[in-house]
Amino acid sequence: QVQLVESGGGLVQAGGSLRLSCAASGTIFGINAMGWYRQGPGKPRELVASSTSGGSTNYADSVKGRFTISRDNAKNTVYLQMNSLTPEDTAVYYCNAQKLFRDYWGQGTQVTVSS
Repeated sequence: QVQLVESGGGLVQAGGSLRLSCAASGTIFGINAMGWYRQGPGKPRELVASSTSGGSTNYADSVKGRFTISRDNAKNTVYLQMNSLTPEDTAVYYCNAQKLFRDYWGQGTQVTVSS
C-alpha cells in the first residue's frame, strides 16, 4: 500500500503563487510515476502534471509555463509549484502515484484563487 498526504493548498489572489507538497509513505518501492490532478466545481478530474521515475514530465496545456512539478526522491515527496494563478485554477488538487498499474490517491487539498 502507498499512502499520500498533500499539503500547501489555500486561498490566494489571482497572479499569486502556491506550492503543493505530497509525501508518499508505505510500500513506495516500485512507484513509477507521481503527479497531480485537479477537480474544479462541476468538472471532471483532470491531469495537471506528472513525473516519471525516469525524469520525464508532462503538463496540461492550461498550466504549461506556469506550473512546475518536481520530485525529491530522498524525501519521497513530489511538489507542484504554481505561479501566475488564475480563478480557473480553483479546484481540489489530488496527488497521484502509479505502481504496478494501480493508482493511489491523496485526500486532496483545496486551492482557491480569488479575482
